[in-house]
Amino acid sequence: MKKLLSTAALATLFVAAGTQAQAQTVRSERNVSLDLANQIAAASVAACQEKGYAVTATVVDRAATIRAVQRADNAGPHTLEASRAKAFTSASARNTTLAMMENAQKNPGAANLVHIPGFLLLGGGVPIKAGNDVIGAVGVGGAPAGNLDEQCAMAALDKVKDALN
Repeated sequence: MKKLLSTAALATLFVAAGTQAQAQTVRSERNVSLDLANQIAAASVAACQEKGYAVTATVVDRAATIRAVQRADNAGPHTLEASRAKAFTSASARNTTLAMMENAQKNPGAANLVHIPGFLLLGGGVPIKAGNDVIGAVGVGGAPAGNLDEQCAMAALDKVKDALN
């Protein structure tokens, strides 16, 4: 019986040590490069310009840190913060801000999302995905409606889809 308890205690010790070692390993995560962020921001602004909208596009990485910003000529000053907040919200929630806005309008529990500091529940924030991993987000602000901002962001992501595989 003593030998059995001793063996069980030793096994528990090895399992605990293995778990602790796993918790201390280095993680490898995919993220948005500066080059890719600039491509997405430029393509977002260009997609909106083709429709006659002067916008700002902000691209953030997986931690919602700004990687690139492009502001079209004649884009309003408010578009800088709007695009940043949309990108932050989308990266943080790993969802489009348009879907979040619609959910908050229909679901009283989700309506409280507007109280999270930095969140902006207006259309125009879209996650950037490499496979199933969200590696960042793009936020577009300045078109006449959030769904139009989102269309520009989606057009930009479509242009770089080969780089996201």
